[in-house]
Order: sequence, then structure tokens, then C-alpha cells
Amino acid sequence: MRARLRHTVTVPAVALSALLAASACSAPGDSSSDEAGSSGPIKLAVVDAQSGQLASLGDWEAKGAKLAVDEWNKKGGINGRKIKLTVFDDQGDPTTGTNIARKLDSGNYIAMIGTAESAVTVAMAPILKQAQIPNITSGQATALVDVKSPFLFLNGPTSTTYDSTLADYLINTRKYKKIALISNNGSYGKGEHDAFTAALKKAGITPVADQVVTTDQKDFSASLSRIRQAKPDVIFLGSEEVEAGLIVKQARDLGIKAPFAGAAPQGTPVFTDTAGAANAEGTIVSSPYLSNDISDASRSFAAAYKAKYGKDAELHGAKAYDGTNIVLTALKNTKVATGKKLADEIRATKYQGLLGDFAYDDTGVGIFKTTIGVIKDGKLSAAQ
Repeated sequence: MRARLRHTVTVPAVALSALLAASACSAPGDSSSDEAGSSGPIKLAVVDAQSGQLASLGDWEAKGAKLAVDEWNKKGGINGRKIKLTVFDDQGDPTTGTNIARKLDSGNYIAMIGTAESAVTVAMAPILKQAQIPNITSGQATALVDVKSPFLFLNGPTSTTYDSTLADYLINTRKYKKIALISNNGSYGKGEHDAFTAALKKAGITPVADQVVTTDQKDFSASLSRIRQAKPDVIFLGSEEVEAGLIVKQARDLGIKAPFAGAAPQGTPVFTDTAGAANAEGTIVSSPYLSNDISDASRSFAAAYKAKYGKDAELHGAKAYDGTNIVLTALKNTKVATGKKLADEIRATKYQGLLGDFAYDDTGVGIFKTTIGVIKDGKLSAAQ
């Protein structure tokens, strides 16, 4: 394990010679290797759900990260070394994630991209901190900031930014007064619920209904019936793509016509496909990446993504693409440093990404802005 290699050990001269010879042949990515002189591949990991209900997020993230790595490798890699990217399936499970974190340490991985599930990232953080492996996560829960790890970075805003922007739009632009909430009791749902209710409280608004469901729930009729009785102007969604889509579909079946509003998950194709395009129509979304047409950079990224995978790019792929490029830029700037030196360089890196201009602060957050979009004809576009 890397942490053990850092301790000072007294050894006989013969043993020391053998140890020095062995270290010259150490595995690529090992912090004890000669960074500038090594010719082996640079080992990076993508950790996300590749199976289960959250597999779509993991697939998008892996594709975005792979695209960035392929582009760097086509240009010769870094310091003459190719980048090797390995994808791990955390199954959306914190215990599985912690086991993977130990594998990354013993496997001499330099950095990690992911996860998209905040609870998994939080569970992995202490192990990655001890191993000094920088991690750029796509999670957005404020619990990630609360970890206070100098090795943990976000490749997007926190829930506070998403939901304060959304609340401001709903209250001050749309002039909605009767706002209902439905969120799940997972780390994402709780983070969204707390951030959005805090924004409402600041504006002097009390929700007309506040329903909490479980992450594995499939029937939401009881909660939705209570929301229907409250006759809200708009309904806030604090749930991931699939569950949120099911909630909207069942709400429309119950005759609820109020628009829904939410953050990143509601801007994805999985949400719209699950809810049905007609049911998702008018959904209001707070996101740092509304579409593939927001800039020349996003159009270029989307074209490369489509050419490589035959599918349209979206937010999560863009986040992983940005995060991977930030790590690779920091590696280039430091001639493939590891551990604290690499983490410090990530924090110092200013990067013009697809989501905006990244500039990390001491909390590990580098983006502090979202914009508002609305789903129209099955597509998310900027609100008018």
C-alpha cells in the first residue's frame, strides 16, 4: 500500500541495494517510481455504477472519460507515456466502492474519475485520502464538501448552487407561490431536499407539501395524492433519473398537471424516456450544461462523442470529460506527479471546460453557476 511505503525503514546495505533495484522497476503510477523517467502507462480509474438502476450514469461517465483519454493518447500521451483507463463497477453501493478504493491503492492508480453517486464517493473518500489518490467526482451533494478531503474535487456545482438558482427562477421569474416537494431518502435526494428547502426558507416560502419516498420505491400514488390535494403551482423533484421519470409518469396518470422542476437528473434522456416525452414536457431544469449546442466547445465534444459511440452526449459525459481533462492537464504540468503534489496542481489548474471556467477553492468545488432550461418537444433548451 502506498501509505506504508512512505514510512522510513532501516535496512542492511545489501537489502537496500535490492530495494533500490526493485523500485526502479516499480509499477506505473506507483508514487515511488521515477515520474519523469518511467515509460509505463499512466494508470487512471473510472469508478461508477455500470450495473443496476444507476448504470446509465456510469455508462455516460465512462464514455466521457474514455473520449478525453483517447484524445490525449492520440497526441502522444503525457511525457511520452500512454494513459491507461480502467473502468470499475461500484454497483451504486458504498461497500463495493470502498473495496474498489483499496484496489486502486494496491494497484497503484494515480487518480480516479467518479463516482456519480455521492454516497459512494463519501464512503471511498477516507481510503483515497489515506492513499493520497486525487478523486474528481460527479456527485453534487454538499456532504462531499463536508468530507473536507484535500484529495476530493467536484467536476460540477453542489446542490446548493443547482437549487438556489432553481428556487430563484421559480419564485422570482415564474412567480410561483405554491411549491410542493417530492424527494427520496438517499444521499442525492436528501441533499437536494435540504438545499432546495433552504432556498425556499430564505425566500420566505413554506412548501404546500413535502413528500419523501425511498430509493427503491416504485408506487408513488400515496405521496402524489397528497401533493394533488395541495394543488401546487410547481413540484420540485429530488430524485435520480429513473425514479424521477416514474414519479412524473404516475403524476400525470393521476391528473396532476403542474410542471415539475429539478436539477441534473431531469435534464437527461433517461428521465424524459422514462416519464414519456409528453409527460416531461415543461419540466424546468437547473444545470451547468443544458445542451450540446451551447458553445463551439460543446458542439465539438458532442460531434466527437457521437462519432465514437453513435449516441448523443449529455451532462454526465461532459462532466467526466471535463474532470478527466483537468486531471490530465495537472499531470502534464507536473510531469506526472502523484499524491499531494498532483492534488495541489489540480487545485491550482484553471480550466475552460464544457461546464464553464473551473477554478477550485479550498472546498474542492470549481464551478459555481448553473442556468435554467425547459424540456420542450422532448429536448432541453434554455428557458426564454
